Amino acid sequence: MQTIKASKTRSNDENKQLVEIVAEIINNVRERGDEALKDYAAAFDASDRSSFRVSRAEIEEAYDAVDDTFISDLRQAKANIEAFAVAQKAALRPVDDFSPAPGIHLSHRIIPVDSCCCYVPGGNYPLYSSALMLITPAKVAGVSRICAASPVVHGTASINKKTLVAMDIAGADEIYAVSGAQAIAAFAYGTQQIDPVDMIVGPGNRYVAEAKRQCYGKVGIDFVAGPSEVLIIADETADPSVIAADLLAQCEHDVNAKGILISTSHDLASEVLKAVEEELRDLPTASVAGKSWNDYGEILLADDLEEAVRCANSMAPEHLELNVSDPEAVTGDLRNYGSLFVGANTAEVFGDYASGTNHTLPTLGASRYTGGVWAGTFLKVCTSQWMTDEASSSIAPLVKRLAEGEGLMAHAEAASKRIR
Repeated sequence: MQTIKASKTRSNDENKQLVEIVAEIINNVRERGDEALKDYAAAFDASDRSSFRVSRAEIEEAYDAVDDTFISDLRQAKANIEAFAVAQKAALRPVDDFSPAPGIHLSHRIIPVDSCCCYVPGGNYPLYSSALMLITPAKVAGVSRICAASPVVHGTASINKKTLVAMDIAGADEIYAVSGAQAIAAFAYGTQQIDPVDMIVGPGNRYVAEAKRQCYGKVGIDFVAGPSEVLIIADETADPSVIAADLLAQCEHDVNAKGILISTSHDLASEVLKAVEEELRDLPTASVAGKSWNDYGEILLADDLEEAVRCANSMAPEHLELNVSDPEAVTGDLRNYGSLFVGANTAEVFGDYASGTNHTLPTLGASRYTGGVWAGTFLKVCTSQWMTDEASSSIAPLVKRLAEGEGLMAHAEAASKRIR
């Protein structure tokens, strides 16, 4: 593997100072509740908002502030996301009355969590698409209380109007104007105005990610997400300008985002490098995208597609694009990715907004062990069993011997009581 453009080493932002700051925020919210949230709103968001739940009147005002085309676009995107979430949920089926041996009856039910918080970030941009991606599958899963939380626009008391409309269209039951690590703490432990939830999902800055990590256990989470990333595998048939556009689409998310190209063609790699620089000249978000590309952009030259696939599986990227002449020849060998985009027609940005798959995906190599948010994120598979007299008496000696072998004599006695 040859390096055409190298990147800086990116840390996972797990440093002692960050951990301590977030722990202090969580403890403050636990001890002082809403008063702590008000202090943080003033300090971080320059907001004097004191009632955190968004009223129906505010939501209606948001609808009045956006145009009909935007509302129609949201509903069309939601329809695709919802349809795929319904299909995914249907793939999970209950198991009713399975018998591994005569008289032993095993089952499992698929049960949604009772409540969740969908955290929709709002730092550099109004990420209303995340509202659709988080709330829609929770609704499909059957969560009975879906809360949504997002920062206010800095210096105001209101969430971005487009984000607010998206939260409502997606189906949030309760919407709150709270942000950052303090929002995660509030929904994990509860405050006077906010009842705690069972699960928190959604992306955010490093403080949000660290707060989710520290609150995990008290609440369930999707995963601890870092900066966005895309890896593109391309051969000589790819269009350099398309590859450049896809790389910069990720880079403009954040100065810490990462765009990677692995190509089997030196000529293509060189052309992509030129195309990126050309696009950056006129890109309105070049201040962010350019820094991200300069610091963390990477172009690698592989000997063949097999080497490119091995490298991709090792990196385990959030987004993986396969822009080669015969993608089906290698698709089956790709194992570690948050979401896969197959062929030149399939832009990663389509998945960001409207094609139907979820864009809330694992980063920093986490796709080695988990996928992205989906309807199943909000579902529990819970087992049950019952036995006949004969089956109970039959299995009891086996269990008694196994328990005695571990030295757990009360376990052995409980089994013995069933021997007839």
